[in-house]
Amino acid sequence: MARRLRPVGLDFVETAPIRMVFARDVAAAPGPVFRALAEDVPGWVAWFSAVTLARPTDDGAGREIRLRGGTRFEETVLAAKGPEVYAYRVDATNAPGARALVEEWRLTPTESGTRVRWTFAADGTATFRCALRLARPGLGRAFRDAVTSLDGRLAR
Repeated sequence: MARRLRPVGLDFVETAPIRMVFARDVAAAPGPVFRALAEDVPGWVAWFSAVTLARPTDDGAGREIRLRGGTRFEETVLAAKGPEVYAYRVDATNAPGARALVEEWRLTPTESGTRVRWTFAADGTATFRCALRLARPGLGRAFRDAVTSLDGRLAR
């Protein structure tokens, strides 16, 4: 890993200089969605096309993630409060300019399934922040595609 990031807590989701929030409704109930997020970490490669490797570390207290294009993350799980919240902090990455990063998945029951809300909270150099702002449409599309794929997978 190229660099260690600042160790921030779950409150960073609300205070980060860059916050991107995406939401999508799915037919699956919160329980199965939570299990796919938090308990079946290796399964992420089957439904999140940007993820090429996902494995739990430290007996589930952490994760190792690799993305298409070569970006790597070492993460610490900050919250696994099933079936409502799953969040993790990036501790180390090879992404240039990143200083702090937390992702939170919040699940809310709806009449027809679950509202999945993903918050991507970050801090970094000015170049990193600018790049994230430009990447927002792509991150939103990746989220929507991934959650749609997960919903289809859970329906089978």
